[in-house]
Amino acid sequence: MIRSLQLMLLIGKILPIPAPAVLVDALQSAQVTNSASGASGFQLTFAAGRSATVIQALLAAGGLDPGIRVVLTAVVGGFPSVLMDGLITRQELVPGKDPGTSTLTLTGEDLTLLMDLRHRERCYPGLPHNLRVMLICAGYAEYGIIPLAVPPVIPDLPNPAVEIPVQSSSDLAYLRSMAADVGYTFFIEPGPVPGVNLAYWGPHVRAGLLQPALTVDSGTATNVESLSFAYDGLSRTQYTIRLTEPLTKLSIPVPIPDISLLRPPLALRPAVALREEPLPDQTGRSLVETLLFGLGRSAESADAVTGQGSLDVLRYGHVLRARHLVGVRGAGLAYDGIYYVNSVTHHIKRGEYKQDFTLSRDGLVPITPVVIP
Repeated sequence: MIRSLQLMLLIGKILPIPAPAVLVDALQSAQVTNSASGASGFQLTFAAGRSATVIQALLAAGGLDPGIRVVLTAVVGGFPSVLMDGLITRQELVPGKDPGTSTLTLTGEDLTLLMDLRHRERCYPGLPHNLRVMLICAGYAEYGIIPLAVPPVIPDLPNPAVEIPVQSSSDLAYLRSMAADVGYTFFIEPGPVPGVNLAYWGPHVRAGLLQPALTVDSGTATNVESLSFAYDGLSRTQYTIRLTEPLTKLSIPVPIPDISLLRPPLALRPAVALREEPLPDQTGRSLVETLLFGLGRSAESADAVTGQGSLDVLRYGHVLRARHLVGVRGAGLAYDGIYYVNSVTHHIKRGEYKQDFTLSRDGLVPITPVVIP
């Protein structure tokens, strides 16, 4: 069991610096949610009585106003893990009835919020999706955002003589719209060091090193507090596109290609698609655009097996991270194996660090004979 836990708090307008010691001492709890889909967020609660002069002074001077940047790093067993790099969006001061019971709560979102604050009108003649992503993200380099854009699995280079891609939305809305069009995702992941962030536009990463295994029902080796699974037989959908045969003019439904182009399988027995539907929103799309869009919709519905649970980080010995793979042991042949971590919520208090998490994969039975601890 790991007993060493430290929390580092940086705060500032653009370049965050270590928070005053009295502000860190006043921190009562921190909650951080990291999600593979949608924005991540945080909530910090401080003791804020009249005697907390530094906090009162920071409030009056604007040091904790909405728009201020916050970086939160957990150091577990001597290894740092950046949990959040975001902006304050709301502050709440609750005066207490008794001395020492007043609290200040700061709520915020990750740095994708920066990309959603202004509406922009721009065009990108001749630029493929991934180069548009790199160009947009370059405008946020001062926040330590480093872009990584993966080209679509089926190349689709726009012809300027026929069509010019146009943005008429916020940067975040446009990035997510382009991601949805090709079956990708977009998020900003903090780290590996405080103040640096990876803006990732590409398929969900379902390969690479595994995080330490989650172990259940194994006596003293058990390292989670709870873990349960569900198999939704109606989750997976087989989408089809309709092509017109040129001679007979008959409309023929054609299945969308195998989604392993976007995400490698994590189960030996993938869920069967009981439902079949025509792909929606095909109007105005080219064949390549339709195939990419269909791959994305199929991938969204593929994860029929889900898991949810909680753990004590000090017992687990590591910080479980969202958007990465993890092994599961002790649940039996059907549900053991490798899972994708969809979301993690960190709950941190003095001397306590717990996490709630959700997992997913495409079916039953592990693809590997052994799950490494």
